[in-house]
Amino acid sequence: MDKTIKLTLSEDEAEMIVDALEVDLEGYLESAKEARGNNNRADVETFTEAGERIAKLIAKIRTKLD
Repeated sequence: MDKTIKLTLSEDEAEMIVDALEVDLEGYLESAKEARGNNNRADVETFTEAGERIAKLIAKIRTKLD
């Protein structure tokens, strides 16, 4: 079971986290594309899953900013 961590962040700090996550997400999506081009299914799955988890976290943070 995942441990829950509660943080208090300013809106600016939360935006910085979202920005950093978006850069990370782009890297995973690019890596998945390259792995797909190399027919490396295991890496495609790994990078895609990581990208999906990051996208969910970005969405979760954004709901707190709206």
